[in-house]
Amino acid sequence: MLEGILFDMDGVLVDTEDLIARASVEMFREKGLTVQISDFEPFIGMGEIRYLGGVAEKYHFPLDVMEAKKRVYEIYEEIARGHLKLLPGVRSFIEQCRDRGLHLAVATSADRVKMLINLREGGLPEAYFDALVTAEDVVHKKPAPDIYLKAAEKLGLPPARCLVVEDAPAGVEAGKKAGARVLALTTSFPAGRLKGTDWIAPDLAHVPEEALQW
Repeated sequence: MLEGILFDMDGVLVDTEDLIARASVEMFREKGLTVQISDFEPFIGMGEIRYLGGVAEKYHFPLDVMEAKKRVYEIYEEIARGHLKLLPGVRSFIEQCRDRGLHLAVATSADRVKMLINLREGGLPEAYFDALVTAEDVVHKKPAPDIYLKAAEKLGLPPARCLVVEDAPAGVEAGKKAGARVLALTTSFPAGRLKGTDWIAPDLAHVPEEALQW
């Protein structure tokens, strides 16, 4: 029986992929390296340490990832202010889930500072959610299941009673490894890249009813 919804954030609740990529490109530019937005695609959903570190490795560029991440978040906050938008159907889907008595959690691979920027700029009160879990709360990032196991634990639910909502292959893998059912959104990747999911939808405005009826 479904009792909880575990939301990834970037690409699920808020449209951030272009903004964080732009911030990351600018950080590398400040350090003297020219990279492309497409360079970051293989690392989407894995958290900023891998997101930045993977590109640095590709170019054999020495990088203090923790310092670089801090700078990326500073740039991100500047460019996100007034430009961050909720993805289609987010608010109505959250309200629908709350009306059904489902417990809701955010489980994001980003750090808490970015999550709070996203909630603020997206107009989503923290009180909408029963638990907030970030990359700082787990050692092993997606595609490891840890973040979804932690989110389910914070809700007091077994993962098997939770629906994970994801947009990236690493997140789908993490949700399935955790033992949850997974709804994948094609907001960041085509359906063919989201293998192993239980349901696929273009966004939260078009969730199949069966994804909430089990």
